[in-house]
Amino acid sequence: MPDVSGAATVLSGVQCHELFSRLRSANPQPTTELSYDTPFQLLIAVILSAQATDKSVNLATRQLFADAPTPQAMLALGESGLLPYIDRIGLYRNKARHVVATCRQLLERHDGEVPRSRAELEALPGVGRKTANVVLNTAFGEATIAVDTHIFRVAKRSGLAAGTTPLAVERELLQAVPEEFRKSAHHWLLLHGRYVCKARQPACPSCLIADLCAWPEKVGGLTEAASQ
Repeated sequence: MPDVSGAATVLSGVQCHELFSRLRSANPQPTTELSYDTPFQLLIAVILSAQATDKSVNLATRQLFADAPTPQAMLALGESGLLPYIDRIGLYRNKARHVVATCRQLLERHDGEVPRSRAELEALPGVGRKTANVVLNTAFGEATIAVDTHIFRVAKRSGLAAGTTPLAVERELLQAVPEEFRKSAHHWLLLHGRYVCKARQPACPSCLIADLCAWPEKVGGLTEAASQ
């Protein structure tokens, strides 16, 4: 079953509102599954999460953040000191270089604080648009949508967006998602993709939004809640 196959149509404004109303009712206060206490720790966790599960990152950062909770402390570890904490995470050597370089740049250019502008975030080593969007949304409450593989899949399948690139889907989502839902849309869509609208075995029969979804390959019937 294709991972990013798209819907035949794009949902209407009324349908989009209903879709997010249901997701909000089911999960009124969604948030990231990454563990962190400060914007700095969230930034590091998101850098480490590329091509890795949140569970594996949380296992690594539990001790890392206890021993090195600040940019100063993490920079003092250096790459060699950081590696034992993260060596079970994919691409850990590259990530160690990025984390140490990011800590240095935070101290040299931002007084050890995580910047709140997209341009400054994306100037940090190992930080691209997706990571910047997660930090802006989760740490600073901005209505951004970080399009990862889960969100790209859900947006395309459901008919929320028809773009062929993450940036195109992001821009379409920011237009399609009603303003009242925009701040939390990232988390709702990500969690829905992670646990319901999965790549290989989507749980369409138990999906709260199956009757709204425009995907022509929906599996099985609708849930009682979705069909009402």
